[in-house]
Amino acid sequence: MSRKPAAPKKSPAGKALEAAAKPVEALERALDPLATALKRATTKKTEPQPKKAAAEAAAPKPAKNAMPVSPLAVPFPKIPPIAGVQLATGRAGFYKQDREDLMVMRFARGTSGAGVFTRHGIGSAPVDWCRKHLEMTKGADVRALVVNAGCANAFTGKPGADAVRRVASAVAKRFDCRQRDVMVASTGVIGVLLDDTKIAQRLPDVETRLTDDGWAGAAQAIMTTDTFPKGAYAEAVIDGEKVRIAGICKGSGMIAPDMATMLAFVATDAAISPTALQTLANLYTRNTFNAITVDGDRSTNDTLLLFATGQSGAPNITRAGDRRLADFREKLEAVLQDLALQLVRDGEGAGKFVKVTVTGAESSASARKIARTICESPLVKTAFAGEDANWGRIVMAVGRADEPIDRDRVSVKFGPLVAAQDGLIAPTYDEAKMSAYMKNQELEVSVDVGVGRASATMWTCDLTKQYVAINGDYRS
Repeated sequence: MSRKPAAPKKSPAGKALEAAAKPVEALERALDPLATALKRATTKKTEPQPKKAAAEAAAPKPAKNAMPVSPLAVPFPKIPPIAGVQLATGRAGFYKQDREDLMVMRFARGTSGAGVFTRHGIGSAPVDWCRKHLEMTKGADVRALVVNAGCANAFTGKPGADAVRRVASAVAKRFDCRQRDVMVASTGVIGVLLDDTKIAQRLPDVETRLTDDGWAGAAQAIMTTDTFPKGAYAEAVIDGEKVRIAGICKGSGMIAPDMATMLAFVATDAAISPTALQTLANLYTRNTFNAITVDGDRSTNDTLLLFATGQSGAPNITRAGDRRLADFREKLEAVLQDLALQLVRDGEGAGKFVKVTVTGAESSASARKIARTICESPLVKTAFAGEDANWGRIVMAVGRADEPIDRDRVSVKFGPLVAAQDGLIAPTYDEAKMSAYMKNQELEVSVDVGVGRASATMWTCDLTKQYVAINGDYRS
């Protein structure tokens, strides 16, 4: 994809967005002014909705012997074909039970690719492969994605890297492309070497099953301890042309920022250059997948991959800050947030979906750290599980975040109910009303720490006995 000879003058938002394509560490420092500039460049903004109450299709039936579906589950949406994307699933045999555990996507020639990956110190072989080859090809002409569930292929050394290479080679031969044009992802037990022959022997059959209408099955095939398949869909307009955005993800436990233990794959038929796509991936990960936590543990395999096939007929966009991309940026962020919140809704053993907002902080980074400390406190999370409005535990978590606060101005609310105000129990505190509020499946906690104007929001779930049971039996 090439630029026009006479490029238009870049807007402040465009300059800020292109700067975000630098390494993630630099991006973190620039994100606050970047987000402000982007909002100014966007013509309208609507708050993404965590639920899919208006979903047009129910989720596929769970696999045999699957765990009970989360009480916080949402239906799988109706996702129409995305031009330039074909999907198929199959059973490679990584699980003892009879279930599909292999998913393949094939993309049209010229598809752009971008990715954001775990910063975990023990990254998996598939993460290494995708990161290396996206850098090598600059994200140009990605042709395929192959994903397996049941084996993470992490902490497997050179044999694990060789297995990934063989998988990419086998897919490349069938799809008539280069190895480096094939993305690979895995999820499952850490420390188990991937038996790539299981994938290779299933590829001929999987190839014959490729269809442009397989999103629900694809979401089902990549599940591990998930109790429901997760998908999101949106339509946007670029320069008068309609484009589609669809995504699926998996994740239930080992969920925490930077990133969650999850795999997420999002495709659009828009024509967006790899550089612009990477900028958008970096930017919107922060307040979506990096703003959720189930248990505070990050995974070795976290992967978000974005693909733009360019098959919609919309004009080619080479700058993430291009004004024509305003509606697309809004809808892409909504899709990513929808997927991220579904991970929390499927938190292992979860019965409560909790939104935590911190205001009055010294900086956005400080607000995020306080919010995360609240969300990941076992004492706070078990109080949610017990339907106990124990605001003292919230205050405890705020203090141990070791961020600037004014103790005598700290306030805590549960939904609309004030629990603590200006460093003391609120004069209007009503235990009966608090207890009644805590029986809701969806809760909101708001904390003001009284030292500034910055804020942050994160989402989490409660911590139940079922979480212990699921993880105690994980390899059994």
